[in-house]
Amino acid sequence: MPIATFNKFNSFSEAVAEKVHNLGSDTLKVMLTLAAPVATNTIKTNLTDITAVGTDYPAGGKQATITSSAQTSGAYKLVLADVVFGPVAASVGPFRYAALYNDTATNKELIGWWDNGANVTLTAGQSFTVDFDSTTGALTLV
Repeated sequence: MPIATFNKFNSFSEAVAEKVHNLGSDTLKVMLTLAAPVATNTIKTNLTDITAVGTDYPAGGKQATITSSAQTSGAYKLVLADVVFGPVAASVGPFRYAALYNDTATNKELIGWWDNGANVTLTAGQSFTVDFDSTTGALTLV
């Protein structure tokens, strides 16, 4: 999906301040969901992962590879490699949202989400890419 605007979960700011996240080294994952996330969600279990039994969509989503985690002039930028789901062996979806969460954190704290703008269902042989912008990053903290 062409990456849409990053929507931060409200609790993310506090979780960063209280050392829940180490965005440079923790395992971050992207999961797909059909239910619209809301800013007040806090942990992964607040969201409903898509059910894709018998497909190559792993429960809980896929790991996002951190390509850069650094600050310049006081602005921190997290850059992630694109996350590709598929090609799938069987139908996956529908889903509309991609949510980023910290799989290392004890409660699987949420970070943010993106809205694809429409529901997506993959059929056998299709792939879906969460296309993170390598220039602006997945998120920026100022």
